[in-house]
Amino acid sequence: MQLFPPRHDSPLAELFHTPVPSGEPWAWVLGQRILADETLARRLLTKPLSPGMADWIGQELGHLRQELERLKKQYPFSDFGNRDPSAAESATLKVLLEGSPTALQNLYQTYGYGIYVHHTAFLYSRQMHTVEQPDPVRFDDLVGYERQIRSLRVNVERFLAGKPAVPVLLYGARGSGKSTSVKALRTHYAAQGLRLVEVLSEGLEQLPDLLEVLAPLPYKFILYLDDLAFASEDQRFHKLKALLEGAVYERPSNVLVVATSNRRNLVTQHWSDRPDPDANDPASWDTLQDKLALADRFGLVLTFPPFDQQRYLEAVAHILGRELDETTRKAALEFALEGRGFSGRAARHFAHLQ
Repeated sequence: MQLFPPRHDSPLAELFHTPVPSGEPWAWVLGQRILADETLARRLLTKPLSPGMADWIGQELGHLRQELERLKKQYPFSDFGNRDPSAAESATLKVLLEGSPTALQNLYQTYGYGIYVHHTAFLYSRQMHTVEQPDPVRFDDLVGYERQIRSLRVNVERFLAGKPAVPVLLYGARGSGKSTSVKALRTHYAAQGLRLVEVLSEGLEQLPDLLEVLAPLPYKFILYLDDLAFASEDQRFHKLKALLEGAVYERPSNVLVVATSNRRNLVTQHWSDRPDPDANDPASWDTLQDKLALADRFGLVLTFPPFDQQRYLEAVAHILGRELDETTRKAALEFALEGRGFSGRAARHFAHLQ
């Protein structure tokens, strides 16, 4: 369905004048196009609305309103078809029909654009990918680390409130719930504007590019670094150090780093790395200490100690939602002692098999 005559001289020609697919509700299609236009959104989010930009956007919106008025009888303005429009889509339609360049800028400042409008979890390698079905874990799924989780949540709530917050490192035993604690942040706070971006290994090399993308968006982003560890010669170490301590580029106020690791010292150390006490280079020990002190650059370090037998059984009972009878207790201990050990992960695996 061709809604509007093509105007190739228009700066928004492709956005506004590409035909709407047959059978698709025009209001929903145009709303999706506005929200998905990354180029236009980033221009309006990162730069002041100049008079020139306001003029040509205003002309396009004015032309669009004229065309919509002409088609009012044929295509009702409320036509979203069978779809239930989101708040962002409804607001977009209002901008199309009644808005101004400033209203369009406010739209992006409120809802963002593209994939960030409809998703709350992402994977970042060298580009951003959406997570269509994020893990719905909750803090209630965890047992035995109430103090650590409370400290984590207080820090994140400060971050959401626009108050000073510090980077967080969760380290400790395998399967103790470190990653679950981070993923539960998205489950609990997504409605308050929190978004979770898991930065994969290769993504650490592109941190400045990532921060440039996230900075103008109207959400709070946790950069999640899972199972963090570096070899002593790994250059990504310096990228992370710059992010934590500051570099030529400024870390945006809407970004917080949360990492997990099975070890306190994040840089692998070998005896061969230790400088000779009689070495002539006085800076050799300083270089080693700089690497070993990476964890100290996290303002909040939360330790997740290993489970003992009692805590493991408490976790099993919590996940199952009932007291353990003698048969289940014995089976749970045998399950752990088969080589899995006592951990929250082993408790979840056992419970899921019942």
